[in-house]
Amino acid sequence: MTGLPSLVIGIASSSAERRQLAQLLGGTESFLIVSSAHQARRFLDLVRRPALAPAPHPPVADEAPAEPPGRGLAVDSDRRVLRWREREIGLTPLEHDLLVCLTGTPGQVWTYARLHRAVWGNDHLGRGSDMHSVVRRLRRKLGRLDAPATIHAVRGVGFRLTP
Repeated sequence: MTGLPSLVIGIASSSAERRQLAQLLGGTESFLIVSSAHQARRFLDLVRRPALAPAPHPPVADEAPAEPPGRGLAVDSDRRVLRWREREIGLTPLEHDLLVCLTGTPGQVWTYARLHRAVWGNDHLGRGSDMHSVVRRLRRKLGRLDAPATIHAVRGVGFRLTP
C-alpha cells in the first residue's frame, strides 16, 4: 500500500439506488457515487491527469508568427476556463467538454452522435437542441474574448472549430 486513503466509487443510475448505496457505503472512509460508468471514468481521468501527464491540449504560444489564427486559443481543463491571449472566460462542464473535443482537432467535423457520446456520455437522441444551446453559449463566449476562432455548423452532420 502507498499510504494513500482508499476511495470507493459506486455507480447507481436512480436517486433511490444512490441513497441505498450511500447507506451501504456509510462506514467507508471515503466514497463517491456517480450515475454512470462514463462519469466515473471522467472523475478518474481528472484525478490521474496531473500525476501522469500535462493537460491533453497545452496552450500554444501567441507569438509564433507562422501559426494560423485561432491556434493560441487554449482550454485550461484544471480551471475550466477558455483563454485567448491575456483574457479568460469560465466554462460550464458541458461547454468545457464540447470545446475540448473541437479544439483537439481544429477544422475536423465532429458529428452530432460522436459529440453526444463524448460530452453527454450517451447516444444522440432527438433534435439536438441541448447541443445547439451549448454551442450558442460557446459562440458568445468566443465573441466576448474577441477570439478569431468560431464554431461552424455543418448542416445535418455536426460542428467544427475554424479560425
